[in-house]
Amino acid sequence: MQEKDFISYEYKTISVKAKDQAKAIDLYEAFGWEITDTASAATGNTTLSLKRDRHLKHKQELNKLERQAEDTFAAINGLERSKTLGASVFAYIFGCFAALVLGGGMCLIMLIESSIPAMVGGIILGVAGIALCGVNYVIYKKLVEKKTKSLLPVIDQTEEKLANTLEKGNDLLRAEFI
Repeated sequence: MQEKDFISYEYKTISVKAKDQAKAIDLYEAFGWEITDTASAATGNTTLSLKRDRHLKHKQELNKLERQAEDTFAAINGLERSKTLGASVFAYIFGCFAALVLGGGMCLIMLIESSIPAMVGGIILGVAGIALCGVNYVIYKKLVEKKTKSLLPVIDQTEEKLANTLEKGNDLLRAEFI
């Protein structure tokens, strides 16, 4: 009988957003993981099944660098989310206020039926509420633009840090095969 080369593997399953799938694959491949399967979920997430050889020479260093890379990856995603978070909160609150102004105008017209001044005041409030709803989007876009402008250097710096960590992990893997 011939002896077979037996390789024992360690396995890992991770879930990432569908838009981050390619980045996550690059991240884990830099640390010796092979993608064995991908599955999309209805929630917009993708599940990646990974495996790698259990007996890597620099496994502790690779695990340390992998954790650093995962933390940096999470930080980048947090920075991306923070570009719109503050503007979204403002837009929701301002939109509720604008809807209340519009509703106040409708109530003024409907509750005081036979009064011309109440009708004019209600129309003015309604138009003001509609105008506030319309201007809400413009304010939202300006706030997002301002926040994005301030965060882009930080995001670029964090992505560079991630790239350096991935290169270190890949260099450790290549050092094993040389």
